[in-house]
Amino acid sequence: MISQTPDLAAVVDHLGRLEREVRREKRRNRWLLAAVGLGVMGVILAWTLANTATTAQAQGSKVIRANQFLLEDENGKPRASLFLHSDGPVLALLDENGKPRATLAAAKAGLALSLHDEMSRTRAALRLDKDGPVVSLACENGTTCLRLSVNKDGPRLVLWDEHGKAIWTEP
Repeated sequence: MISQTPDLAAVVDHLGRLEREVRREKRRNRWLLAAVGLGVMGVILAWTLANTATTAQAQGSKVIRANQFLLEDENGKPRASLFLHSDGPVLALLDENGKPRATLAAAKAGLALSLHDEMSRTRAALRLDKDGPVVSLACENGTTCLRLSVNKDGPRLVLWDEHGKAIWTEP
């Protein structure tokens, strides 16, 4: 077997090429590292901006604007409604059949709270209008049987029978 001895000039030349390749790879690695670093910073910046916008929206105005709100039970039946009547806003609480059982209205003439029976007839009402407060109770057939009012002249109580005939008034 014959061993070959490399020429010293060839070895020096080969080492010079290897050193240039190592320097070139180091430069390439620096550029790659810089590109990856910029990419990571971009992702972090994008995430921060997106998260800040989402947080600002979540903490921003809590106003919901609509013409009507309908609250439904687990079966999809309406159980409450908040809407605008031509006279003003109305909150209605509905029974399981969708009939109003209580309503609260803020009308131009004043405020009114009404309680209704299963036939949707108003059986009890409390109103506050420009003349003063009024409490009314209705008989089973829906006619007013009692009215208590207070105005500038003082309190007044009126009782009616189920046919609408006044049976007692004070004063």
